Amino acid sequence: QVQLVEAGGGLVQAGGSLRLSCSASGGTFRWDNMGWFRQAPGKEREFVGAITWTSSTILYADSVKGRFTISRDNAKNSLYLQMNSLKVDDTAVYYCAVLTGPVTTTPVVRYWGQGTQVTVSS
Repeated sequence: QVQLVEAGGGLVQAGGSLRLSCSASGGTFRWDNMGWFRQAPGKEREFVGAITWTSSTILYADSVKGRFTISRDNAKNSLYLQMNSLKVDDTAVYYCAVLTGPVTTTPVVRYWGQGTQVTVSS
């Protein structure tokens, strides 16, 4: 059974940093594109960024570009999201995902993680 487990969420002040990780089990995803999404209270889930299995292409939503960095370690079946210069508007539940198909800003998700809460205080 495929499981994606996010970790690293928490409470941080605006301007601070957090690093999320996503560990995959029940399969190997080293040849799969992966991504991060988030869902704020009362809003739809939105794309944050995505990375190809080779890490050769990484796309970001405009709202996080220049502040967030996605990386992966295929040997560890893990995905990461480094979040810097956090804003109150970044408050959301963050989800990692295994994608099917190409990396775009509207990727198709094959598997979802359970999510981790990130709260940014002013």
